Amino acid sequence: MKRKTLGLALVGAVLAAATATALPARHGSSRVANRTDRSGQRVRVQVLNATRVRGLGRRAMLYLRDQGFDVVEVGTTRALQDTTLVLDRSRHPEWARNVATSLGEARIETRPDTSRYLDVTVLVGSSWRPPAQPFYP
Repeated sequence: MKRKTLGLALVGAVLAAATATALPARHGSSRVANRTDRSGQRVRVQVLNATRVRGLGRRAMLYLRDQGFDVVEVGTTRALQDTTLVLDRSRHPEWARNVATSLGEARIETRPDTSRYLDVTVLVGSSWRPPAQPFYP
């Protein structure tokens, strides 16, 4: 009887260790730290879906968060875009360039708007393709 109990305890310990090591790999161990400027301020990003593809803005939000950006708002705009457009709202072009680089091919424009609590606005265009998601059964 003791052998059976010892065997079950050993199997339980192995399963617990395997689960503990698999969870960080599955849930973002490859994430980078929050993208900040040199003074330590977090870059606040707004993502707007500028396509008719439902959920594309949400996918872009998840991708940018995985890249370490602080996405504070997600929505949809009526103006349709073919290519993704990154708008610099706070006169920090390097922040907009970092977001555009993360998304791949994107145009960058400066449209300052001090009335917003945002640093960068992303208008996701129909040419943007979200990266493939890993398969976890």
